[in-house]
Amino acid sequence: MGVYTRTVAVSLFVWFLLFFTVSSQRNDGTFRVGLKKLKLDPNNRLATRFGSKQEEALRSSLPSYNNNLGSDSGDADIVPLKNYLDAQYYGEIAIGTPPQKFTVIFDTGSSNLWVPSGKCFFSLSCFFHAKFKSSRSSTYKKSGKRAAIHYGSGSISGFFSYDAVTVGDLVVKDQEFIEATSEPGLTFLVAKFDGLLGLGFQEIAVGNATPVWYNMLKQGLIERPVFSFWLNRDPKSEEGGEIVFGGVDPKHFKGEHTFVPVTQRGYWQFDMGEVLIAGDSTGYCGSGCSAIADSGTSLLAGPTAVIAMINKAIGASGVVSQQCKTVVDQYGQTILDLLLAETQPKKICSQIGLCAFDGTHGVSMGIESVVDKENTRSSSGLRDAGCPACEMAVMWIQSQLRQNMTQERIVNYINEICERMPSPNGESAVDCSQLSKMPTVSFTIGGKVFDLAPEEYVLKIGEGPVAQCISGFTALDVPPPRGPLWILGDVFMGKYHTVFDFGNEQVGFAEAV
Repeated sequence: MGVYTRTVAVSLFVWFLLFFTVSSQRNDGTFRVGLKKLKLDPNNRLATRFGSKQEEALRSSLPSYNNNLGSDSGDADIVPLKNYLDAQYYGEIAIGTPPQKFTVIFDTGSSNLWVPSGKCFFSLSCFFHAKFKSSRSSTYKKSGKRAAIHYGSGSISGFFSYDAVTVGDLVVKDQEFIEATSEPGLTFLVAKFDGLLGLGFQEIAVGNATPVWYNMLKQGLIERPVFSFWLNRDPKSEEGGEIVFGGVDPKHFKGEHTFVPVTQRGYWQFDMGEVLIAGDSTGYCGSGCSAIADSGTSLLAGPTAVIAMINKAIGASGVVSQQCKTVVDQYGQTILDLLLAETQPKKICSQIGLCAFDGTHGVSMGIESVVDKENTRSSSGLRDAGCPACEMAVMWIQSQLRQNMTQERIVNYINEICERMPSPNGESAVDCSQLSKMPTVSFTIGGKVFDLAPEEYVLKIGEGPVAQCISGFTALDVPPPRGPLWILGDVFMGKYHTVFDFGNEQVGFAEAV
């Protein structure tokens, strides 16, 4: 993917605001960072986008970590939150000597550390956030290298520097980071966080900078090459969540973790199996899909074709896609006839003249956060406007044929599903009163099915008659060779405690408690 990384939720309202508090290091070799919640202000929003048996089970999954994993979560300063889905998760760090404090996203979907620079004069965002003043630090070292990062929801540019970085009680010496001198657009202007601390692999670090996490290990600040996330979704609890550097906390999950190997270093990427709606296969990932576990994305993102199917099943309303309806009206019956004639599905759209390829590519939305920019350009330039809609229609009709639906019902179904296409900003509204009637949506990882119930995948904003509900699923189309790709963000990680095992290059999921 080169220098392009991603942070906050793809095309989501930046409504979900909170930050870390106190951290603590225990004598079990782990280092914990507690999460603190900040109550959602509905008027400030921007449309842009472990017990003994459990411990023993985890030890068997992580054979190289045989020391005591600990059970205390550490102290945390607390601000109550009424609605458990009204937040994102931020943490406090410090840079320099004496320490200058910043709030950052701890993001497993990128690998650089950056904060606003004291030399940021022409971006309005910098005037509303803490800025690093190098002249005030006795441990500052100049680099001089320029830097630029493009996210799906914004961009920053500036230059590299070196200084001590404090994460709780840990002090990482001579850490390379970016001082941002330009933060154009509104995304960072209204954000409650100052910067970002990436926890991905060095392969996607801009300027090949060594990530903070790597230096924690190199400098012997933590014993075990593993960290874990617990994101609290319990509205009755005052704890916001926790990151444990160097291990896991057994009290935050139950059962055993299901581990899957990292298939491509960069993001925490792994192979994922079928996606199911109410227990029925969507057919999209029958031969496998790729996914990444991403603490920096609030929602759960996936290919438009499947997200539209999910949104239809849960009654989400987006913006009518005229292009989709046009393709269905003109070619729906033809596609159906070709499938009934057992034409190879991947060749149908090229056969009827809507695609330049015979199915060797995916749908591109031009998201630089997880897609190599050159691949995005070359792929999108070789397709005309009707190709993506045709490819989606083929998949939808296939799914209905597998259920032995009548031709009339199939045509009606694909017309209806066009109505459920996400809006341009990615969000889709649902009726809060219909939660009990919505289906379970499931993901197959490591041969195990991971369920999400409606109250876990719907984000509820406010209370009573003024409450608004948003689908936790958003569309993101990534073309081959990296795609199709699913991004399992906070909606998923809130339900499932996540272990990032750097030493064995694997990711593990267990039900959070």
